[in-house]
Amino acid sequence: MFLVSGIWIYASLILVAVLSLMFIGDMNFGRVTDIFGSITLRSSGSWELSAIPLFVWMGELILLTDISSRIFRGLAPLVRRLPGGLVHSNVFGCTLFSAICGSSAATTATVGKITITELRKNSYHDSLILGSLAGSGSLGLLIPPSIVMIVYGVLAEVPVDRLFAAGVLPGLLLGFLFSLYIGANSLIRGGRSTQAAPLETVSEDRAGYTLFNSLLDLLPIAIIIGIVLGSIYTGVATPSEAAAIGTLSVLVLTVVTGAMNWSVFHKSLMSALYTSTMIFAVVVAASLISTALGYLHIPINLANMIVESNLTPGQFILIISVFFIFLGMILDGISIVVMSLPILFPIVTAMGIDPIWFGIYLVIMVELGQITPPVGFNLMIIHGMSGAPISKVAVYALPFCGLMCLGVLILYMAPAIVLYLPQYLFG
Repeated sequence: MFLVSGIWIYASLILVAVLSLMFIGDMNFGRVTDIFGSITLRSSGSWELSAIPLFVWMGELILLTDISSRIFRGLAPLVRRLPGGLVHSNVFGCTLFSAICGSSAATTATVGKITITELRKNSYHDSLILGSLAGSGSLGLLIPPSIVMIVYGVLAEVPVDRLFAAGVLPGLLLGFLFSLYIGANSLIRGGRSTQAAPLETVSEDRAGYTLFNSLLDLLPIAIIIGIVLGSIYTGVATPSEAAAIGTLSVLVLTVVTGAMNWSVFHKSLMSALYTSTMIFAVVVAASLISTALGYLHIPINLANMIVESNLTPGQFILIISVFFIFLGMILDGISIVVMSLPILFPIVTAMGIDPIWFGIYLVIMVELGQITPPVGFNLMIIHGMSGAPISKVAVYALPFCGLMCLGVLILYMAPAIVLYLPQYLFG
């Protein structure tokens, strides 16, 4: 009711929590505020949350500078001979950018501002350009570092570094499925609309020089990825410390390449501040609603009811997948996590589903929501950059929605894809 009325999501959650405890839990307002005061201090003081503004700032810095164009220049010579040609730069570019920015929106906007124009110049069809960008842009939530993973880790009390490790192979799996579809589409349909524009005839020396330049363009990005993820997986730094190191690395890169000026610095910092404040407000509100539900015994009662109904884990995952697809049509990713987790997580633990695996599954379902209308944020971003109607962008994204569902099925059948790296790195 509150959401339909247009009230902010975090305010709606707080109102529901307060009213539930007062009218259902029979608490007076003073006791409710005492409980919520301590919960607010505890949730907002979580050390893991300090990584969020830093990762957001990294994404904003890259969005406002020429780093994204360097990624495209570096990838172009490497992918243009594949079936589907330069369209693979959407997948590869988003995969690379996702590894230094935890935001799906920033990934889509940064890669799209370069690739949409360039791919249209090379006579590719919008169905592949925009569809692959919509699907691949959502990888910003799955490939670490991921802001949604940090929020899930804090709320579910799951180690964030293990979640980051768990997201690597599933992220690469989805990227592989996307590229496989692009290549198969090109081979089946053929023609200029899906294949690369004819290549120049160049000498071997010139080809070697092009390859060298492409590697040179990708080197700074590879170094930053190695610093951020390497410091986490080797145990040298926590995710929050790695975020600080990565942000400093991006700042140095923008200064060295001449992309930094006062306007870029100020605009990126303020944008990161606004985004981070919104995320923190929703996380605190989620902690409050979770506490209220706990006092009312709703999650444990619901968990017992579902366990007693003898649903298998597979049936449970199928049912909540439909639920998440519906939520993705009306809510953003972080809101989906904070609204559903307090109710679903006790059920997940009661059914013996691994919380690391469930976290990755939840992130993929949130990704799916990024490209489902009417509130698909990636669709809106692509619509704004390309001028294509949202309805068409949504149709173009449908095959990639199907590939995400296929990815979830594969991960359910082979959970080791999710759990191998966390177990290998952290025991």
